[in-house]
Amino acid sequence: MRFVGFSLTATLTYDTLRFGEFEDFPETSDPVWILGKEFNALTERDDILSDVTSRLWFTYRKNFQPIGGTGPTSDTGWGCMLRCGQMILGQALVCRHLGRDWRWDKGQRQRDAYVSLLNAFIDKKDSCYSIHQIAQMGVGEGKSIGQWYGPNTVAQVLKKLAMFDRWSRQVVHVAMDNTVVIEDIKRLCMPWLDYGGACADPGGASALNGCMEGAGAMVEEEGPLWRPLVLLIPLRLGLTDINEAYIETLKQCFMLPQSLGVIGGKPNSAHYFIGYVGEELIYLDPHTTQPSVEPSDDGQVHDDTYHCQHPPCRMHICELDPSIAAGFFCKTEDEFDDWCMRIRRVRNLPMFELVESQPSHMVSVDVLNLTPDFPDSDRLERFFDSEDEEFEILSL
Repeated sequence: MRFVGFSLTATLTYDTLRFGEFEDFPETSDPVWILGKEFNALTERDDILSDVTSRLWFTYRKNFQPIGGTGPTSDTGWGCMLRCGQMILGQALVCRHLGRDWRWDKGQRQRDAYVSLLNAFIDKKDSCYSIHQIAQMGVGEGKSIGQWYGPNTVAQVLKKLAMFDRWSRQVVHVAMDNTVVIEDIKRLCMPWLDYGGACADPGGASALNGCMEGAGAMVEEEGPLWRPLVLLIPLRLGLTDINEAYIETLKQCFMLPQSLGVIGGKPNSAHYFIGYVGEELIYLDPHTTQPSVEPSDDGQVHDDTYHCQHPPCRMHICELDPSIAAGFFCKTEDEFDDWCMRIRRVRNLPMFELVESQPSHMVSVDVLNLTPDFPDSDRLERFFDSEDEEFEILSL
């Protein structure tokens, strides 16, 4: 099924489709990889669907509080990449507080950590990672409220918002110039070592409600030896189309146990890619508009609409726009060291470079991450992040 030519005034959503129109998951002998887990489509179909359903699914919403007090009350037509950013970070928080193997049970009372996690994304101005916070923080990245984001912009915004999340106490690092510098990451995740204290301590900032409610018991009395790492790597894998030389390497990203997936898609049509089967990518699509959800007085959230309960969408990997951001989560230093070892063993064309220390041609990591101050980076971001009002709707 293919739809083309939709504009801002005629956005395709799941609401316009009947459930039966969704293609069921294929019966194939090809392995299915989802966020570091391998499945057999012939014998583990229910396990695959349970795993997909357990991912947090953030979509367009309507009738929420005006952003900035007087701004939009819906993100339909412009918020898809922001929602994908929420999904990839939400997966990191699931791994951080619940574990990769956690499963969502519909209609069951959920753990306190899950409720606190979901409250961090509720569409309210005081929720840590709400659409309000992302949109307003994006102004500092040169994006006006209501403007479409690219993968790099949303990565930079999530990095800044994470500094206020005192519950999770994790580091979001955005690796620039297609280069991951091990020394920079260890400086951020272990700032008390002999690195000059480069990691800013957000402890003086007031915690936002969505991150702290009901989470007091989760905060360690003493600081951990390693601050959990969310590593986001913005990449350009071709000029207008993905370079086929990178396809096998991209697939291997979904096979790593530290995988958080990939955010990308096509200009003005972003998706959260969580795995692959054969030559098809598996993804969650934010392009449906649902009513905003208001938590109850005790913080409980009616969460059915935050989990995708139909077979996941798929698209051929060659349809992917070359501008993406890959994500990885390392809860411990051992997990990061294991990730480095696995990346070094990749035999296909690498998508990025992994180095021990900062190359001489690179400036400070803290400067690199302030992309709006660099005219060249800003110009490239505008080129890659098309702001046309015409949407190309991908195959379902």
